[in-house]
Amino acid sequence: MKIVLLESLAISQEALAQHAKKLTDEEHEFVSYNDRGTVAEQQTRVKDADILMIANMPLPKEVICASDNLKFIDVAFTGVDHVDLEAAKAKNIAVSNASGYANQSVAELVLGMMLCLLRNVMQVDNCCRNEKTKDGLVGCELRGKTVGVIGTGAIGLRTAELCHLMGCNIVAYDPYPNKNAPDYITYLTLDELLKTADIVTLHCPLIDETRLLMNGDRIRTMKKGSYLINAARGAVVDSAALADALNSGHLAGAGIDVFETEPPINSDHVLLHAKNTILTPHIAFASKESMELRADIVFNNIQKWLSNSQINKIL
Repeated sequence: MKIVLLESLAISQEALAQHAKKLTDEEHEFVSYNDRGTVAEQQTRVKDADILMIANMPLPKEVICASDNLKFIDVAFTGVDHVDLEAAKAKNIAVSNASGYANQSVAELVLGMMLCLLRNVMQVDNCCRNEKTKDGLVGCELRGKTVGVIGTGAIGLRTAELCHLMGCNIVAYDPYPNKNAPDYITYLTLDELLKTADIVTLHCPLIDETRLLMNGDRIRTMKKGSYLINAARGAVVDSAALADALNSGHLAGAGIDVFETEPPINSDHVLLHAKNTILTPHIAFASKESMELRADIVFNNIQKWLSNSQINKIL
């Protein structure tokens, strides 16, 4: 089998070589690229591939169909909305993801954003650098706040757990409530959650039903003075409506890790100029530990698929 890694997995060359050796020892061919290249370059790179590995680069139909041999797409990411699944399905290509690798990494960043927003960390940092004090910027504790978790998959549940340990009340919305959810989580309707939560954190996939889930009407439904955290997908939120709610004072702040397109984002993006925001360039999933775990998962995906025991199955 020829296995082609189309982009970097953000691990050391030594670690990548160790993973690849297990495959080459079994007489498979392994080829890796650090740069994504153009679509035309990708088509050339995958021409003879049996297995493709990617992280979060777009994988369009043109690339998927460039290889007549392609049998398996191994996605080193949790979401797979950047892969043309219809093209893969039409060619009977199996697809697996790296479910579970970033549960802790995402949950920790979300918790950090909550704490920074509530304690005005960005503002008081600026005061400290400009010979000022905390006057007018004394914040609030996270303990006792009601956190609304939208989407209770593994990441949503881990975020809920960390917030629960911090003394928060946890409410949740999910069209398919998690049967394994702990009893400290109370499921509500979406409107009930938005009206109740002091902090709303998004952990849902990007599908047709969740695109612009947080539109203007739903943002206006949120409790006045509440906060919105998005470490899910950018297109789940109407950025313009969110900026309006922040600038009008309806919302007290927002922590945003994801945007409609992958960073770098344009300097005129509306959220860059909205009040009281913490903006990060899609880093929630990325920690040293999560990248190492992700590599373990995706190389294990290949070994399982080669032994006809596909795991983390999407298709």
